[in-house]
Amino acid sequence: MKFPSTLNVFRLNSGAAMPVVGLGVYQMPNNHLTQKAVDNALKNGYRHIDTAAIYHNEEVVGKAMVTSLIPREQVFVTTKLWNSDHGYDHAIKACHASLARLGLDYVDLYLIHWPVQGKRKDTWRALETLLEDGKCKSIGVSNYMAHHLEELLGYCKVPPAVNQIELHPYIFSTRAETIDLCRNAGIIPVAYSPLTKGVKLGDPRLQKIASKYGKSTAQLLIRWALQQGFAAIPKSSVISRIIENINVFDFEISANDMEELNSLDENLVTGWDPAGAL
Repeated sequence: MKFPSTLNVFRLNSGAAMPVVGLGVYQMPNNHLTQKAVDNALKNGYRHIDTAAIYHNEEVVGKAMVTSLIPREQVFVTTKLWNSDHGYDHAIKACHASLARLGLDYVDLYLIHWPVQGKRKDTWRALETLLEDGKCKSIGVSNYMAHHLEELLGYCKVPPAVNQIELHPYIFSTRAETIDLCRNAGIIPVAYSPLTKGVKLGDPRLQKIASKYGKSTAQLLIRWALQQGFAAIPKSSVISRIIENINVFDFEISANDMEELNSLDENLVTGWDPAGAL
């Protein structure tokens, strides 16, 4: 099934509304450059910011939220638990540490960043406790493939709201089993690296389709993700690109063009590949 968006948000299984496009800040420094990028994103309509403990920039994300003067409840903030913090007690402490760095009382979405073998069950139990305690409004996972999700769904009391994985047309079919499981379980797929880290933005096939709509190839890829029922968190620190990446709600890719985009799969992994993770 597809997940329809209303007013550019997805309604999560937790009941929370998550904006379908967010700003990713992976590999962005913990200084004024990232603060400026987040500030510019918020000024230009973004209401979803995605960070992580391992990105080491939670502090400036929090500072940008303060200086933006946008009410806290209007900004959806995601952060993630890193591998070294798995286990019940460690995960609880790690979330509190992330909140302290962000300067927030809660995050909207707290994710397990990677499926660390042997500790996943205790770690998920910690996330359920954090949810119950109000330290996060929704909980989910990242880099979970179908077998990881099946395991989690077998013991969780609260199912994950999202699964954040690399998604774009060049890995779409390869991830079909995981995508289908998410859809059937009511888990929203969140596409990280939706722009292929720039690797495929010059693909003539993308350029040809994008030109039909008067859009860039980056906008085409983000729109493709949304029409697949995925949220997307493109990363950029360039103001013009930040603005461009959210300007994707005034066109719709035709069924034929979606089919052509779906056929581009070449198992392109631009970052971590969790397929072999036990």
